[in-house]
Amino acid sequence: MAYYAGINIGQSSTQAVIADDTGHILGRGSAGPGDEVGQDPSSTRLRDAAGLALADATAHAGLPPDSNFAAIYAGISGYEGRVYGQPLQLPTPSLTLDHDAPIAHAGALGGAAGVVVIAGTGSVAYARNEQGASALTGGWGYVFGDQGSAFWLARKAISNAMRGRDAGEPDDITQIALQHFNVASLRSLASTFYTGGISRAQIAAFAQVVIAQAENGNERAAQFVNDGAQALVILAMRAMDRAGMQAPNVAFTGGLLQSATMRNQIEQWFRKLIPQAHLVAPQYDEATGALLLAYRGAGITAERIA
Repeated sequence: MAYYAGINIGQSSTQAVIADDTGHILGRGSAGPGDEVGQDPSSTRLRDAAGLALADATAHAGLPPDSNFAAIYAGISGYEGRVYGQPLQLPTPSLTLDHDAPIAHAGALGGAAGVVVIAGTGSVAYARNEQGASALTGGWGYVFGDQGSAFWLARKAISNAMRGRDAGEPDDITQIALQHFNVASLRSLASTFYTGGISRAQIAAFAQVVIAQAENGNERAAQFVNDGAQALVILAMRAMDRAGMQAPNVAFTGGLLQSATMRNQIEQWFRKLIPQAHLVAPQYDEATGALLLAYRGAGITAERIA
C-alpha cells in the first residue's frame, strides 16, 4: 500500500496528515512554526517544522519511523518559489512545495472552484475559477499588510493603547496587554518584541484577548473586530473580481474563525459587500487540502477523505 502526506507549514504552527491511497487518514501530527520570515541560509526552522510534524503524524499512524511516501505536498506560509534556509529532507521521491493559499483552497472547497480567505497569524485570499485561472490578494506580511489577521488585530489594539499613552488618554486595553505579556510598560512590550523576546505568534495570540474584550462590551475592541472582518471580506471580494468570478462559493478559514464573534461579523460584511456570492463552511483543513493536492499530482481521485 502507498502512503501520501499533506503538510501545512504556518507562522504559528505546522500540521501534517498521512493517508493511504484510498483516502483513509491514518494519522495527524503537529510541530512549531516553520515560515521563513526573517530567516537566513543557515536556518533549519522550515526543515525542522516539516520533519517534526511528519514524524509526529507517522507515529500516530502507527507506521515505522523510516516510512517512505509516494508523494508529499507541503504548503508554506509566504512561500514564493524558493527555500531561503536549509532544504527540506522528507522521505519521498515526489515532494511539492507551494504557497499555503492553494492548499487552504483545496481543503476548504474540496478541490472545486471558489475563493478561500485564510485568517490566521497573517491573512490572504486565493481564488480559482472553473477554467483554472487563479488570483491571490493580500498576504503581504505583518509589516506591509495582513489586514484582518490575528497579528493585525492585536497590533491595532496595542498601537492604539500606545497612542493613547502619548496623548495622556489611558486605554483599558493597556493593563490587559501588560498582564498578558508580563511586562511592566508598553515601552517594555515594544522593546521586548523588537529584540525577539516576544514572537509574532505571541502577538497574534493576543487577538483572542481583544475579541474577548469585544464580547465583554469593550467598544474600541469591538470596532477593531468589525474592521478586521470587513478587511477579510474585502480580500475575498478583490480575489473573486481578479479571477473574473461572479457568484462563487467563498470559505473563510484559519485560527481567527474559531471565534463565533468574528464569524458573525464576517457574515454581516459578506451580506453587505458580496451578497451575490455564497458563504460556505470549509470542508477540510489546510493539511488535508495539501493531501488532496498530493493525490491530484499522483492521478488519484479519493471519493471520500476520512
